[in-house]
Amino acid sequence: MINTTTKEAFSIREFCARYSICRDSFYREVRRGRLRALKLGKKTIVLRDDADAWAASLPALSLAVPVGDVQ
Repeated sequence: MINTTTKEAFSIREFCARYSICRDSFYREVRRGRLRALKLGKKTIVLRDDADAWAASLPALSLAVPVGDVQ
């Protein structure tokens, strides 16, 4: 298991493991401009601040039943 608690930057693999998302979701978030990724030579990295900002920007899960849908 990769320890990501003290790192300042994450590889794609580390980022995906930390947030339990697949590589396709990672690249989708980058393409849509919701996640900032940087190139370091051939390696793609995500800075901790960018990862934290992305996670904080995710919408909260709402399980409220819309009015009129009560069964």
